[in-house]
Amino acid sequence: MNQRRCTPVVKIGSVLMGAEHPIVVQSMTNTVTANIPATVDQIRSLVQAGSEMVRITINDQHAAEAVPHIIRQLRAEQIMVPIVGDFHYNGHILLTQYPEMAEMLAKYRINPGNVGKGSRRDTQFAQIIQAAIRHQKPVRIGVNWGSLDPQILAQKMDANAALAMPLSDREMMIEAMLESALTSAAYAEELGLKKTQIVLSVKMSELQDMVTVYQRLAASCDYVLHLGLTEAGAGVKGLVGSAAALGILIQQGIGDTIRVSLTPETDVPRSREVAACKELLQAIGARHFRPSVTSCPGCGRTDSDYFIRLAADVNAHIEQKINEWRPQYPDVTKLKIAVMGCVVNGPGESKHANIGISLPGLRESPVAPVYVDGRQMTTLKGDHITQEFIQILDAYVRSRYESSTVSI
Repeated sequence: MNQRRCTPVVKIGSVLMGAEHPIVVQSMTNTVTANIPATVDQIRSLVQAGSEMVRITINDQHAAEAVPHIIRQLRAEQIMVPIVGDFHYNGHILLTQYPEMAEMLAKYRINPGNVGKGSRRDTQFAQIIQAAIRHQKPVRIGVNWGSLDPQILAQKMDANAALAMPLSDREMMIEAMLESALTSAAYAEELGLKKTQIVLSVKMSELQDMVTVYQRLAASCDYVLHLGLTEAGAGVKGLVGSAAALGILIQQGIGDTIRVSLTPETDVPRSREVAACKELLQAIGARHFRPSVTSCPGCGRTDSDYFIRLAADVNAHIEQKINEWRPQYPDVTKLKIAVMGCVVNGPGESKHANIGISLPGLRESPVAPVYVDGRQMTTLKGDHITQEFIQILDAYVRSRYESSTVSI
């Protein structure tokens, strides 16, 4: 992974964003904000999953009036996550008419494509920025290609059409996205908002376009950047597309905070997008949240499903223990565990992990060698392999990390 871009540090509540600090995971509720119990419940679940910032829709007076109640209830539960207000069309009115809401939010998110049309655009944008200055809040200026400022796009298209060799519509869209973001940020600074209060995003739903526009934006400025593939879709499509797009940019050192935007699915919690962010950051080596488990995909040699169940049991055990382990042993998040299903790759993967087990495959001897720090420690067999391996894992965590937490 390349070194992160050099940016100023932006403070969002207690969260710090910028090149000196870890990439921040965020999410957004999809409840009606005026439904206070539902919104609090969903924020709570997102935070429990690991969201470090949560955005909520503030689209009318009922949502604006609910915000202080939501934040007070969260704080009463010791949930200190920064709450970000998402404003479209009427943000200038709501931020002016509801000062308590404006003060209690940690950040405002606005879209320059819909703050106002024509002569009202600059005036209403200025009102939002002045509210941010008054309440000392940062602002994310988020440009989306689905709601791009039509005036900027029309001007770019007209100028392009007059060229002897006009550029493609795609190129003009990217140029318009960049102009909207950068001119809006410059105007915000002209109004008095500090660079340390500005976050930019330029979200698109086509992967290659999104990567291109962020690469150009990163090369053109030093603002803190929020990454996301907008309208990524549902299920595998949304997960793979987001991972690919964000992974390319993070690998290049671009991005200070991320969201994976997934279309909701029946019986799938909203927190899945948080889990996706964490898995992405851990896979690319940008952050570590929990011990990683390398497990076998299975083949014709793995005629038993025992390795599948063991991998699931080990992952479940980690989820159960991680909140206990992490405060005591911060480095436990870098622990690597292997659960393998046959002799082909089993011993090798197990030796490369901190602790690993190679279960017997088809027609192999019914024993499971356990490797610790590259050496075979013991061999398990019988009906209690799962319990015995988990006991070995717990003992390893204690012996490896307790000594590193002792104060001298």
